[in-house]
Amino acid sequence: MLYVVQTALELGFMYALVAMALFLSYRILDIADMTTDSGFVLGAAVSVTCAAAGHPVLAVFAAMAAAACAGYVTAFLQTRMGVPSILAGIITNTGLYTVNLMVMGWSSNVSLLKQDTMFTLFRDLGIGGGFYKMILAGGITMFAGAALVWFLGTRLGLSIRATGDNEEMVRSSSINADLTRTAGVMLANALVALSGALLCQQQRYADLNCGSSMLVMGLASVIIGRALFGNRGIVGGLLSAVGGSLLYRVIIQAAYKIDMPSYGVKLLSTIIVVCALALPLLKRRAGQKGGAV
Repeated sequence: MLYVVQTALELGFMYALVAMALFLSYRILDIADMTTDSGFVLGAAVSVTCAAAGHPVLAVFAAMAAAACAGYVTAFLQTRMGVPSILAGIITNTGLYTVNLMVMGWSSNVSLLKQDTMFTLFRDLGIGGGFYKMILAGGITMFAGAALVWFLGTRLGLSIRATGDNEEMVRSSSINADLTRTAGVMLANALVALSGALLCQQQRYADLNCGSSMLVMGLASVIIGRALFGNRGIVGGLLSAVGGSLLYRVIIQAAYKIDMPSYGVKLLSTIIVVCALALPLLKRRAGQKGGAV
């Protein structure tokens, strides 16, 4: 049981970065960014390639920069070409398949078994014992969350939040809404890539299909967190997203522990999302019935 919880927390902290990214794009900017799946793979592909070359720390920043560029393409299609947000994400998502394959040297998977990673370097410092992976993943996620909270309190960050609330008002205030939307999408994709970069170094390999269903997982974490922990402000929203990610991974790891097949886990993920979506409605109906009594 302890191993299940430990593994769930390790993965939960890393996947929480995806939940934070979707909180930014979906909850704050109010757009559906379909770039998430391939952006996650792009982060893993760039990270594993740089780590294999002997630069595991630089690999993380390179992965974030690459995914930010992918986010720029998606935002460019939205703001300059007039492409709807969902379709823009699908277009970028499709194109990134070839880009990811090229970054990985035209191989569908790349191994890091003989190379150092951020996790092995951290382990060699002798910090955390058997919990070193969880400590490093949790520390990076919390730092990224704190940095995001700080950024959203800056002038540009406040403009991004205002763009999501009322874009027409932002434009009437002489604020470049296209710039704020682009910055928000780029930042969200950078967070997704950070998640992919950490996961591939933790697992010591990257696969071309490792981003499958990542959008669903991220949305599930955001929705679960909001339904169970609430969504009060930026800090509360991010903490809810992280909490939702941790809870989601605990459930999924428990499913794997009882030898549930992969197709069964996908169905379980769908049921979790549906239940999380329905929970606010059920709460409102329960409150209405209580008031009627």
